[in-house]
Amino acid sequence: MDNFFKDTPDFKFHLEHPLVQKIVKLKEHNFSESEKYDFAPLNHNDAIDSYNKILDIVGEICANTIAKNAESVDIEGPHIENGEVIYAKGTTENYQALYKAGLIGMALPRKYGGLNFPLLPYVMAAEMVARADAGFANIWGLQDCAETIYEFGSEEQKEKYLPRFNRDGATAAMVLTEPDAGSDLQSVKLRATFNEEKNTWILNGVKRFITNGDADISLVLARSEENTTDARGLSMFIYDRNNHAVEVRHLEKKLGIKGSPTCELVFKDAPAELVGKERFGLIKYVMALMNSARLGVGAQSVGIADAAYREALKYAEERAQFGKVIVKFPAVYEMITNMKVKIDALRSLLYETTSFVDISKVYEEVMKERKLEKEERMEMKAYSRLASVFTPLIKLMASETCNRIAYDSLQIHGGTGFMKDFPIERIYRDARITSIYEGTSQLQAVAAIKGVTTHVFLEQIKKYESEVSEENGLLKKKLQKMTDDYEAISKKIIEINNTELLDFHSRRLVEMAGNIIMGYLLVLNSQRDKKFNKSAELFLNLIQSENSEKYNYIANFEVENLELYKLEGFKGEEE
Repeated sequence: MDNFFKDTPDFKFHLEHPLVQKIVKLKEHNFSESEKYDFAPLNHNDAIDSYNKILDIVGEICANTIAKNAESVDIEGPHIENGEVIYAKGTTENYQALYKAGLIGMALPRKYGGLNFPLLPYVMAAEMVARADAGFANIWGLQDCAETIYEFGSEEQKEKYLPRFNRDGATAAMVLTEPDAGSDLQSVKLRATFNEEKNTWILNGVKRFITNGDADISLVLARSEENTTDARGLSMFIYDRNNHAVEVRHLEKKLGIKGSPTCELVFKDAPAELVGKERFGLIKYVMALMNSARLGVGAQSVGIADAAYREALKYAEERAQFGKVIVKFPAVYEMITNMKVKIDALRSLLYETTSFVDISKVYEEVMKERKLEKEERMEMKAYSRLASVFTPLIKLMASETCNRIAYDSLQIHGGTGFMKDFPIERIYRDARITSIYEGTSQLQAVAAIKGVTTHVFLEQIKKYESEVSEENGLLKKKLQKMTDDYEAISKKIIEINNTELLDFHSRRLVEMAGNIIMGYLLVLNSQRDKKFNKSAELFLNLIQSENSEKYNYIANFEVENLELYKLEGFKGEEE
C-alpha cells in the first residue's frame, strides 16, 4: 500500500527541527490541555507522535483515494445545478475521506473540534494533498478561512461557525476578487449596507474568480463605507450558504486545477455578519488571510513539483532508447537530479517559513491569556518580521520552480508527455496557476523586496552563516562570496534611491537572497542528516551561476536604461 507520508522521510526530518519544540510547547500551553482533553499530548514527544500518526493517515488517503481520483476529477470537473455547484464524484469522495478521518479544521483549537495542530504539520498535509491532486488541494486548503474567523471573529461567531468544520465537514471560500478588482483589491465595489429593520448587513454585487465559491462558509470583502474608493472603505463579512441568497452564475473553464470550481457569484440582498471592525477588511483581515493562502500555495507548489519529479524519474527508468533506459543519459539524469535538489531546497524554505509564521501566531494566542515577557515580545516581533518577508519569498520561489520542474518533467516524457495518457500532462497544466493566484510572482517580488531594503534577509543569512560547522568550510566560503555580492549590489540599488529602479530589479534581488537562504538551509540540514550533503553541494553549484548572472546584469545596468524598456517607444516604430 502506497503512502505519501512514508515515502517522504523529509517530513519527519523537518518535524525534528529545534524550533519545533518551542512551537509545540507554546501551542499546547505547556501541555496543560491534557487535563481537559483525553487526546491532548502529555509532552513534546507525545505531540510529535500524534502529528506523525495523523500525517500517516493523510498520506494513505492521498495515495489511495485522492491521487487515484485525480484523473477522473480532471475529466468530469464540477458543474452547476439549480444555481449551485455540484462537485465531481471523485472530489466528493476525497472530501468525505478526509472528513471521516477528522482532518477538517485540524489547526483549530480543541474547544471548536479541531486538533490544535501548529501550522507545520498542517502545511505538510497540504503538500501531500497537492501532490495527489493540486485542484483538490484548493478545496481542502480553504479551511484556512476558519483560522481567520478564529483570529478576528467575535466569540459568538467562533462558537457558531468553527465547530461546523470538524463536526459537519463545512467547506470555505475567500470571496475577494471582482471583474474590475483582481490584484487591486482596494477597488472592490460589492456593497455592504446595514439594514436597521433586520438588524443585519446586506451584500449586493458580483464577485469573480472565486475558488470554491459555493462553499458553506465564505469570507467576503465588501465596501461598507459610502463615497469611498480605497481600502479604508472595505470590511470583511461572513456569508452562510444556508441563507440561499447567492447565485452561482458561471463556472470558469480553466487550463488546469479543473476539479476546483472557480465561480462567478451574484449577491442579492445576502445577509452577512461583520468580522471584527469596519474599515479593517483589506488592510488587516484580508492581508492575514492572503498570507496564509500564500503559504498554502507554497506548499501546493512543492507538492506539484514533487509529483512532477516522481513522474519524470519513473518514466526515465522505464523508457528505453538507443539500447538503454533514458535515465542513463547525462542530459536526462542532470535534469532529474536538479529537480530533486531544488525540491529539497524549496521544502527547507517552506518549513522554515512555516516555523516563523507558527511562532509569531502562537505568541498572539498566548497574548490573549497573559502578558508576554519582554524577551517573548522581542522574539515575537523578530519572527513576525521574518514571516512577513519569507511568506512572499516562498510563494515566489516555489511557484516559479514548480513550473520549471513540471516543464522539465514533461520534456523528459517527450511526445507521450503531451498526451493525456500520462499524469504529467495534468500536472503541467495544474502547475501554471501557482505563479498567478494569491498574488502573481511580480507582486510577490514587490512584497518580498522589503526583506532586501530592511536587511531582514541579510541579517538572517548572517545568522545561518554563524551556525555552519568547520567541516562545511568550503561550502560556507561559496555562500559567503555570494552573500558579499548580494550585499554589495543590493546596497548599490538602495543608495541610488530610485523607486522605479528598485521595482525593476526587485525580483532579481529577492531571488538572489532566496537562493542564498536555501543554500544555507541545505548546508544546515546536512549537519543534522548527511543525506542532504549531495543536495547542498549541487544546489550551491546551481545558484552560483544563477546569482552571478543576476549580479552582472544589475551591476551593468544604468538608470537611463529604464527608458528603453518603456513600451511607449514602440508605438512610433509600429506606425
